[in-house]
Amino acid sequence: MVGGGADAFIGGVHRIASRIDGHYDLVAGALSSTPEKARESAAALGLDPERSYDSFDAMAEAEAARPDGIEAVSIVTPNHVHYRAAQAFLSRGIHVICDKPLTATFDDAEAMERAVRDSDALFVLTHNYTGYPMVRQARAMVEDGQIGTIRVVQVEYPQDWMTSSVENEGVKQAEWRTDPERAGAGGAIGDIGTHAYNLAGFVTGLTGAELAADLSSFGAGRKLDDNAHILLRYEGGARGMLWCSQVAPGCENGLRLRVYGDRGGLEWAQEDPNYLWFTPHGEPTRRITRNGAGATDPSTSVSRIPPGHPEGYLEGFANIYTEAAAAIRAVQDGQSREAAMGKLPGIAAGMEGMAFIRACVTSARDNAAWVAI
Repeated sequence: MVGGGADAFIGGVHRIASRIDGHYDLVAGALSSTPEKARESAAALGLDPERSYDSFDAMAEAEAARPDGIEAVSIVTPNHVHYRAAQAFLSRGIHVICDKPLTATFDDAEAMERAVRDSDALFVLTHNYTGYPMVRQARAMVEDGQIGTIRVVQVEYPQDWMTSSVENEGVKQAEWRTDPERAGAGGAIGDIGTHAYNLAGFVTGLTGAELAADLSSFGAGRKLDDNAHILLRYEGGARGMLWCSQVAPGCENGLRLRVYGDRGGLEWAQEDPNYLWFTPHGEPTRRITRNGAGATDPSTSVSRIPPGHPEGYLEGFANIYTEAAAAIRAVQDGQSREAAMGKLPGIAAGMEGMAFIRACVTSARDNAAWVAI
């Protein structure tokens, strides 16, 4: 693991997710940009001191030279480190599992795309919300034509944790997310807007064509957006709306998706993820439960326990890690990278997210003008 040391929320999430199905052992790390903190974090996690590194470059070089070196690396740093860290491992044939968004800048994103293309290793982007069983169920129902031709997509991701200026109160996770040098051009749109945009595309299969974005920075002196209202035009004629916010009091992690076609509609909410609501046009709304009646293989195959027992965020995240492990093994057995990846989010999903951020920023600068994605 690169990053994810003491006090890093997302590092702990990745470690739990990787362990749930027993496919990974954490054996090496460059867990902080501060060497002392990196060593302290490694000791707390029980790593061999010889495999605790002061930099990702040293880690990549040393691990690639070991006969028992790592097969994959998880990169959970702030955005501006993603490309340099990933390139160090990809160039040595080590598989990369990387947090989103892809990078801080579009130039780095294009460099990352080249690095992935030039490597024999896999690159997996952790758009973890696509791992929820009922998200897989929704995607399958769309593919099966159960809601017909899609007309309207509504997706939102509101939070409230940055309602006050917590970046000035020692909250590390807010400090780097509000810093353009580390986060990139997008604030809320990069942090959670890319998740919402990716989820809508994953479920519907639609490709964004144009958007018009109104970005706001309500936090005093905040350089990046903390609230966004975005209109979307999809290829094929469907229309969409995306709202993401980090300044919506009462909202915690309110990721929600609604999809409406000419035959019916679907609705799913991340804070109650074990249920998918399906309304065939002209008929009563139906509740499909995770691993319950009406659930089919795309969702039941990634569900671990009987219906009524809650599965949530960590289990959905674990599905991405488990599928990444299967893809790595498939490549090791001689399968092509493209076939092994299947529907896993990879470099293409990362570039789509970066194009979304760039289009949002461009549109907002021109008073919410329509911009090609």
